[in-house]
Amino acid sequence: MLERKSGEALWRQIGDQIADEIAAQGLEPGSRLPTEPELASRFDVSRTTVRRAMSMLEDDGLVRIEQGRGTFVHEGIINYEISKRTRYSENLKRQGVDPSRITKRVEEIPASDLVAERLKITPGDLVVVVETLSLANETIISYGQMYYPSLRFPGFAQKRIEEGSISPVLQSYGIHDYTRLNTIITTRPPTDTEARALQQPRSRWVLCTQKVDVDEAGSPICFSEAVWAGDRVQFTVDNDPAEI
Repeated sequence: MLERKSGEALWRQIGDQIADEIAAQGLEPGSRLPTEPELASRFDVSRTTVRRAMSMLEDDGLVRIEQGRGTFVHEGIINYEISKRTRYSENLKRQGVDPSRITKRVEEIPASDLVAERLKITPGDLVVVVETLSLANETIISYGQMYYPSLRFPGFAQKRIEEGSISPVLQSYGIHDYTRLNTIITTRPPTDTEARALQQPRSRWVLCTQKVDVDEAGSPICFSEAVWAGDRVQFTVDNDPAEI
């Protein structure tokens, strides 16, 4: 199927053929494509040539490549709204996306200077860190840590493990509503740990957020840091003056 003497690079011909097949077959977003060895055998080329073709498709936004999992038809960008009452699950469900979270770690640790500053506590005070992966339609879109002051929430770690969700735990301490005080957004290359968590190469930059949630009295209850897959998420910020 390849024109080997046409003067056009083989990897480009392969990429164009796969792009045409994605469109012609109407493959559903998230569909897994054949593996590198399968494509190399089909087109009778090296895996390096196939890899370059898939890299072209990724650059064009047609596919996403997840390390250790394979190549998938790109689902498109999720629009994540940041406002005074940002709620992860509600945010995604409004777009017809299925949200979920995987808890990787829950433990009590001394607060760093940054965490202490944002929670308005003393450095070294104990905080509970909750490390999670956030998914949209079973695709990882963010990886981060949330910190809660242990002095205010005694027994929080165990309750979080038993409950599996933040809101019911907070309600057990009398916090029935909370709002976002502020959000800082930056970009940078991911660390090795972050790239592995997001299942992406280190060469692809991530969106970074730091945010503080407060109770109805305005006291900080949670500080969180997260990295987001920049090719899967975009942020829309509510310009309500009360939130700036």
